Amino acid sequence: MEILRGISVTPGVAIGEAVILEAEDYRIPYRTVPEDRVAAELARLEAAFTQSIEELGKQRDYLNTHLGREAANVFVWHIGVLTDERLRESIESLILEKHAAAAYATSTVMRNYQRRFMQMSDPLLVERVRDVQDIERRLLRSILGEGREDLAHLTKPVILIAHDLTPTQTAHLPETKVMGVALDAGAATSHTAILLRSWGLPGVIGLNDVSTRISGGDPVVVDGSNQLVVANPNEATLEEYRGREAAYIRLSGKLSELKDLPSVTRDDQRVYLCSNIEFPPEAKVGTDKGSDGVGLYRTEFLFMRPEGAPSEDEQYEAYRQAILGAEGRPVTIRTFDLGADKYTQQRSYEQERNPMLGLRSIRYSLQNLDMFKTQLRAILRASVLGDVRLMVPLIVSLMEFRQAKMALHDAMEDLEEAGVTCNGKIRMGMMLETPAAAIQVKEFCREVDFMSIGTNDLIQYLLAVDRGNERVSQYYTASNPALLRALRDVVRACIQAEVECSICGEMAGQPLYTIFLLGIGLRNLSMAPGNIPEVKKLIRLVSTTQAQRVARRALSFETERQVTNYLRDETRKMLPEDPI
Repeated sequence: MEILRGISVTPGVAIGEAVILEAEDYRIPYRTVPEDRVAAELARLEAAFTQSIEELGKQRDYLNTHLGREAANVFVWHIGVLTDERLRESIESLILEKHAAAAYATSTVMRNYQRRFMQMSDPLLVERVRDVQDIERRLLRSILGEGREDLAHLTKPVILIAHDLTPTQTAHLPETKVMGVALDAGAATSHTAILLRSWGLPGVIGLNDVSTRISGGDPVVVDGSNQLVVANPNEATLEEYRGREAAYIRLSGKLSELKDLPSVTRDDQRVYLCSNIEFPPEAKVGTDKGSDGVGLYRTEFLFMRPEGAPSEDEQYEAYRQAILGAEGRPVTIRTFDLGADKYTQQRSYEQERNPMLGLRSIRYSLQNLDMFKTQLRAILRASVLGDVRLMVPLIVSLMEFRQAKMALHDAMEDLEEAGVTCNGKIRMGMMLETPAAAIQVKEFCREVDFMSIGTNDLIQYLLAVDRGNERVSQYYTASNPALLRALRDVVRACIQAEVECSICGEMAGQPLYTIFLLGIGLRNLSMAPGNIPEVKKLIRLVSTTQAQRVARRALSFETERQVTNYLRDETRKMLPEDPI
């Protein structure tokens, strides 16, 4: 039995057989072939090497012509790896001696190759591991072709083990037999984590090397509540976790009974609980969980597809589906938050050295006005279908918000000239995600129709911690006293200015912080749909007087550990049976 500790994504317990997801969508099980098939597997391997070298040669020549020899050298190195006789002989020997399938032999040898680079002392050579992974993908694409296995072909419940998942892969998990997820990479606010949380799948990420320490077919327990993954559990441990799994199912049943009850405190203060969504069908998921609407529709996932940016009509259709799924409740659509770790880096030849501080979010929108206005027109067209609000991300200066508002007016004029109706009085708000915006909150309150606090990025920029880096994840915490005081000041300024203020970061969906957020005056929280029932239950058990007392005490502490321990104790008094 081996116990691994990482970062919890979603509470809960999942038990099942491990499936290792290799590069891209490839699931490479250990498979042998009959002796009379060995020659065919060797031929498949030979064809894969030949095809891959030909492809790389064409890419090398193209880059050499258009971008010069330096750019082409990347593929020269790839060709050098594939023409190394020792590499090919290692794969062939597995096929000849073990009768391994070509795909399995290739994956096994390339993994060993990657480990060798990871163990090198020269950072430049360590970076080459990405190139080795790319070579592996290329060979597997050629070997498996259209017959490759993917998660859609699973026939029984499994635990998915992988280095990382793309948002597209994560989006399709509910259509598979995957019951829980464990990943090498990731952080609590990575986009993969956000999607896993939306689907309610128990998950632990940031495990560093789980994909190399667990083999396909091993029994695995994912304990999302305690940030653990247990590989090959003994019988006693397995029995204990079966009991916990059953307890979570019972708790979920009790929480579902709250769906139609109002979200009010014990002294009748109404608190609106909305859902964060990435895909249109999630609006209906939120409605089924008792959501008061969509507080954050992250539209950038429309753009993160192989075929590129969607057309105006395709965007309109997505927004229409989300609005209908909300069944008359408000829907706040955020304009695309591209850049940083999403979309633009993969499409640029020279990637930004520090993309989190680079051309992202509203900055990217304002430098790509045609793309931005296309989205604004699609949102405006959909605005006549319900209570639709528009929100722009990562606003740092008043000028940025005013420029975004000008782009909105231009989009309105485009539609008017085309004879298309829209809501000319659509409410326009901003995401407050930086220390600069928090300091200028009073000035912003004179410009915006509403304010939404995005704690995921606010924590990152306030504490100088990369939210996507698992190596510094221990420093990324919503319990930092500086963040609590910033939130208090922002909410206080919005209340004084009579500007609606909500919070839509992952902090909003964590019961640990619910009482504090109520105590500083927030009455609108937006979160993953799966978190709504438990947060609603807690709200119905507390009074605003109690919440204010808790908030004052939490704000008096000097360290995040003191804050976390205190809030956990106060929350457990209200929810003694729930895992906090």
